Amino acid sequence: MSYYGQQPHFLEACFLCRKPLGYNSDIFMYRGNTPFCSKECRQEQIEMDESSSRKKKSWKISSSSTARSIRNSESEDNSPNTPSVRTGTVAVA
Repeated sequence: MSYYGQQPHFLEACFLCRKPLGYNSDIFMYRGNTPFCSKECRQEQIEMDESSSRKKKSWKISSSSTARSIRNSESEDNSPNTPSVRTGTVAVA
């Protein structure tokens, strides 16, 4: 915390390594308002964000394909003599 319990200004320290940012030194920005002390810190954050984004996308793809295969196997299991059961969300007003 800063003087009199105030939150520190967002440009006081590097977002990644928390190194204090000097008044006469370069500040490397990312995504508009995220400061970094060096190109290396900024690049490391960019790579972490890209890696996280790829993991989320692959999770979404795998979960949607799993759901699709479950729906397909359920529809194959239903024969004319077998009652079908629907699952999902029900909203009651």
